[in-house]
Order: sequence, then C-alpha cells, then structure tokens
Amino acid sequence: MSKINEITRESWILNTFPEWGTWLNEEIDEEVVEKGKVAMWWLGNMGTWIKTNGGANICIDLWLSTGKRTKKNKFMKPKHQHQRACGCVKLQPNLRNTPCLIDPFKITKIDAILATHSHSDHIDVNVAAAITQNCPEAKFIGPKSCCDLWRKWGVPEERIVCVRPGDIVKIKDMEIVMLESFDRTMLLTVSEDVVLKGKLPPDMDDMAVNYLVKTDAGNIYHAGDSHYSNYYVKHAKDHKVDVAFVGFGENPRGMTDKLTASDVLRVAESLDTNVIIPIHHDIWTNFMSDTNEILVLWEMRRKRLKYKFKPYIWQPGGKFIYPDNKDDMEYMYPRGFEDAFEMETDLPFLQIL
Repeated sequence: MSKINEITRESWILNTFPEWGTWLNEEIDEEVVEKGKVAMWWLGNMGTWIKTNGGANICIDLWLSTGKRTKKNKFMKPKHQHQRACGCVKLQPNLRNTPCLIDPFKITKIDAILATHSHSDHIDVNVAAAITQNCPEAKFIGPKSCCDLWRKWGVPEERIVCVRPGDIVKIKDMEIVMLESFDRTMLLTVSEDVVLKGKLPPDMDDMAVNYLVKTDAGNIYHAGDSHYSNYYVKHAKDHKVDVAFVGFGENPRGMTDKLTASDVLRVAESLDTNVIIPIHHDIWTNFMSDTNEILVLWEMRRKRLKYKFKPYIWQPGGKFIYPDNKDDMEYMYPRGFEDAFEMETDLPFLQIL
C-alpha cells in the first residue's frame, strides 16, 4: 500500500489510466467465437473491434486521445476542423465524455487497424505507435487521407494499405469491402497539409470510405461519420447488410455533423439491415444526445412503415454477438453475482422480508 508522500501526479496517472486497465484487452483475447457467429465490442466514439471464428481481429476508428483540456485559450486555433466546418471563432466545449476503455500498448493480437477518415477522433497517433511496436504483422488500412497521416507519423510504408471504394481486402475468414463515404463534413474540413494539397474540389474517395466487413456469420457495415445519402440503397442492392454502425449525435447550432434520430432510422431502412446500432453519441459533451429518441420514433413508425430492422442501444465497452443478440434492443453491462451463495457467507445477516 502506497503512502501519501510516495504518490505523485505522474504515479496517479500511470496507476489510473486507462480507467478500465487491461480488462477489455483480456476479454477480447479470451473470447472464443463460435462457428456461425461474430463478436463485436464498442470501444467508444466510432471505435469498433470485430473478431471472427477464424481468428480475424480488426479494429475500426480506434481513438484514445482527448478533446479540450483547458479554457485558457478562448479562441479556436487556426484551421481547426470545427472552424473550417462552420466558421466558429470561440473555443468549442468538445470535452471527451467517455473514458479510454482499452490499453493500446497491451493489444497483441490484431490483424489490422482501419480508419474511415482522417478527422482527429477517428485516427490516433498513440494507437499507431502501439500497434507498430507490438504487432509486427498488423496492417493499417484506410483512404489516402489516413495513409498520409500514418506515413507522417512514421508507420512503415509496407504496413500501409491505401484503399478506395471498390477495393477488397481479405483477412483470414473475413473480407473487407470498401464503399463510398457520405461524410460531407470532410469536404468542409480539407486541410492542405494532410489531404490532396492544391486539388480542388477534393475527391471524397481519397478522403473517406465506409467499410463492409463480410463474415460467415453476417455482414457488418461501418459508416464512419457519413451523413444520410440515397446511395445507401445502392449499397444494400449490392451487398447484404446484417448489422450497421452509424454516427448519431445532437448537432450544435450552425453545424450538421451527425445523424439525427430520424436519420438513423432512415439509414437502417435504406441499408435493409437487420440491426442498426447508433454510436459516436457517447463521446463529445457538446454533441450529447438521447438514444431514447430513436426508440420512440421506431415504435411510432415500425408498424405503419413495416420496419424489418431493430435498433440496438449499446454502451461503450459492451460486447455484441451476432446473431445471438440480434433481437435484443438494449445492452446492459454484466452485473456479476451469478454465483451468489455458492459458498457460505462468514458474516451473520438478517433476511428482510
């Protein structure tokens, strides 16, 4: 046990963060995925881990950094993506609302890190450093905007896989299909030192992609920060979609960046998916939203519009097994105590009726 004169700010940080320690690292490593099933974990924001029966492990949009940390600078720094998107001048209160749930330096079994686009809450230099050092076979897969960043950070060229819509990458028993992104915010936040310097208008296919992860248990669609598009219907015609992850949030005044509750349901219907899972809503305090809105709208519309899908309300750090959980509608963390009274308690107690 430490004494107070031995504790410093540095020791407190090292002993406290990430708040979940290696719990989730261990859970993912220990998970044995049965044949005909696929396991997924939500790691906060749009971060999603997918593990198959054949041992394929990928992680999409893993971000383990922070938002604002001080109010001392009252103004946006030049060329910040919020400034470029909506012309705001004052500091935005985008504080990280969900803790970092996984230790990137304790990840040892992963085949690929994927990023949908280069916005700073979807691609992480800390993750890149950890995976580059500890997982020598892992690839970094993403559009040109992301590959440019990975190169800038020092990820070896031979480990970078630059993709565009239409490309296919196979990993063990998993096939990843690159699809068009509908992230219009990317078009408003082009940074000349990251993406396609001097090329205007920017080519969305170089800036962002959506992913369809095909497994023998079902196909998982990751939309990154895509807005609504009629072209989701084209994706559904070309590919079967079983589970879809989309970015949900309450847009601040002057900015259209996340899907609304109505948009989430519209995407689900257009993709003809079995399950729609809204994520991203957990992370930013200034985009805080209520997922109950989705459930209320779904209940209002489902009979009249003959919805075939169900929304699933997840929690950061939670596990979702497809198809086992496809008919569930809300996640609850394991509560423990399943083995209560397996042994005799050694303290007297009163049974209160």
